[in-house]
Amino acid sequence: MPKILDNARQDFDELVWDKNDEEWEEAQKALSKKSLCRRLELLVAENFGKPATWVTPMIIGGYNNLYRIRVEDGPDVLVRRPSISQAQLPEEKTLREAATAKYIQQKTKIPTPRVFCYSDFSDVGPFIIIERVEHKSSLSHALTTPGIDREITHALDPNISQATLEDLYLKVANIILELSHHQFSRIGSLLEADDGSFSVAGRPITQNINDMLQLANIPSALLSPEYKTFQSSDEYYLNLARDHMVQLIFQQNDLVKSADDCRNKYVARQLFHQLAKQGRLSTFGFAEDNWSAQARAKNSNLLPAPPNSFRLYGDDFRPGNILINDANEVVSVIDWEFTYTAPTQFILDPPWWLLLDTPEMWNAGIDDWVKNYELRLETWLSAIKAAEESAGSKSQSMEFPLSAYIRQSWETGRFWLSYAARKSWAFDTVFWKYLDERFFGPRADFVEKIELWKTRVHLLSEGARNAMEIFVERKVEEMKERKVVEWDPEAAKSRLAEVLSDCDLEVNAQAYF
Repeated sequence: MPKILDNARQDFDELVWDKNDEEWEEAQKALSKKSLCRRLELLVAENFGKPATWVTPMIIGGYNNLYRIRVEDGPDVLVRRPSISQAQLPEEKTLREAATAKYIQQKTKIPTPRVFCYSDFSDVGPFIIIERVEHKSSLSHALTTPGIDREITHALDPNISQATLEDLYLKVANIILELSHHQFSRIGSLLEADDGSFSVAGRPITQNINDMLQLANIPSALLSPEYKTFQSSDEYYLNLARDHMVQLIFQQNDLVKSADDCRNKYVARQLFHQLAKQGRLSTFGFAEDNWSAQARAKNSNLLPAPPNSFRLYGDDFRPGNILINDANEVVSVIDWEFTYTAPTQFILDPPWWLLLDTPEMWNAGIDDWVKNYELRLETWLSAIKAAEESAGSKSQSMEFPLSAYIRQSWETGRFWLSYAARKSWAFDTVFWKYLDERFFGPRADFVEKIELWKTRVHLLSEGARNAMEIFVERKVEEMKERKVVEWDPEAAKSRLAEVLSDCDLEVNAQAYF
């Protein structure tokens, strides 16, 4: 494939980011006030029927703030509150996270903190009271270079011993294999009923949705409705492709650098949307793939695509959220906030976190990430196989071993399809580097990065081709005026319907509203 060099992650909206930082700095002033801590003590005391005392400084996480409270003659607990300006849809997120954590605690063997109480409304805002689990550190610290500053992004220790890596990977493989056993009939978020039962009853709250709201100021009215769930993988892939279109249309600043850059992004997203609408993304890289250029060129035996049954998948599941003790034993898995029932295709991929850092943020570039990732993938495959052998017949929740699917995912590029579908800001690099030629065949050598769109624009629908220059002209004009736009919900819906109807998708756009 022709080599493309680029910053793998596209830019967030810097003005929106600055605005959020200002709101966060202001919010922090109230987080440790004695009045708030007193209300948290009373909240815990009321739930346990015993006096409770705040014992340590607040812990500030990426999306939550945690307060450690000691219950008299009882356990230490953590009150978990969504961070203002960081965690979007805080009430909705809290209900879904708590229900998911309770499901995993009750229905699986995965160690996770007990949820004592939660609510989306109280005088301290949305909260979850969870068990505090004693631990030494996280699995991420055991995998990273010794002595590294815990405040910086972790990367896998390049000198880690093979024995240590095999042992630590196996611990995570057992957790993932356990998650893969649980099947659901719809895609969405878990909610708990009054009788304690669980059902898939809300839209998936994903990390990408949080980023779209927090770092691009995407109008929340354009998200799928709060209680929308999806009955098929094809339906959900179309929703994800639609989100990529939404990001391109509504991120005002910093996403588009020039007219040709806009054309690259427009063509890539429109093609992805077309494939999703045609129901092709769910079969890519499987035996049923009869459409991609890659499938036509290869004669290897591929495994069948999974049926429309769905599995739990966590966008933020990673070693940093796996707590260990002094013996490097897993004592708890935490932070289930971006976990939802997803297409089974997602769990058939190798994990993105084998090197701890994401491909789009790897310091030496995404090509170097791939080179290092492949060195560790064999160790991961060995770990999954060992977990399957240990579980025996219990591991057979699918017709073929998970390890076999994972290997083919990397070989066929299904890994990159799932990654691009979930990540709007990594989408463009992943599409042009790892998906485009697998989908549509070789491009001419030495195509300039800025002119990639020219090689595929003929594949767009007639409506999308005709609308491209009008769209690009408007987007280029918008980028000249740096401002934070607050869209009227109806105007935003009208703008989205206008763009999607240009590609003969008007009916689909209207179905969301």
